[in-house]
Amino acid sequence: MTDGRALARTYLEQQRLLGGDAVPLSDSRTVERSDGKASTPLPTTPGDSPGKTEKGQSDSLPPAGLTFDPPSDDLFSTDPIQQAADLEAIACRLCEHRANTVPGEGPADARLVVVGEGPGRTEDETGRPFVGQAGQLLTKILGAIELKREQVFICNVVKCRPPENRTPQYDEVAACVPYLFRQIDLLKPKVILAMGNAAAQTLLNTKQSLGALRNRVHRFRGIPVIVTYHPAALLRNPNWKRPTWDDVRIARRLLDG
Repeated sequence: MTDGRALARTYLEQQRLLGGDAVPLSDSRTVERSDGKASTPLPTTPGDSPGKTEKGQSDSLPPAGLTFDPPSDDLFSTDPIQQAADLEAIACRLCEHRANTVPGEGPADARLVVVGEGPGRTEDETGRPFVGQAGQLLTKILGAIELKREQVFICNVVKCRPPENRTPQYDEVAACVPYLFRQIDLLKPKVILAMGNAAAQTLLNTKQSLGALRNRVHRFRGIPVIVTYHPAALLRNPNWKRPTWDDVRIARRLLDG
């Protein structure tokens, strides 16, 4: 098998893991799905695929983006990560209705940290991050770049579930963000994957939209930050799986660099 055919086979297998049923082309031509039916043309998505040319995918990285370097002495300057994850002292409104805090999980030597917005219903019930339907998709996304969930530290900006899964408010983020920053400080990952607006805006201290933040290598305290869609958004709009695939490949290249 030629290198080109091997690369194509690997790509199609990764698309299958991500739940795709169509072969994405460089234009909007209709392609045939695995069930023999014609799929709709691929819509235009925010941001082009970084490093992609007509002849194939290069190893180039997207340009540099924002840099956020908050003081490192925010909280728990000497405590281990287990104490940094103890959120019982938090006194924001989210504590009033939670079942469990969801500090995050993963190895202390994780090279990749995934940051989402906040716990959902299943996460609130179990005390574990990303274990609902969106979490299952995250596991597939990580698998597509040859990472097991157990190799990655997974957490959220806020550690308690917002009512009805609404977007966390400013004061709620402000109450939890010192824990998030300290977790990252202790873990010292090689790359951070910010999934969704709340994670990206918090880590980069910006109000820019997710579309504006994609396709850039940002920095949080010197650590590369790649911004992409939240898995829950992909469940609502499967057309965003393709740009998400482009984003996580950038994260993989940074890990391998």
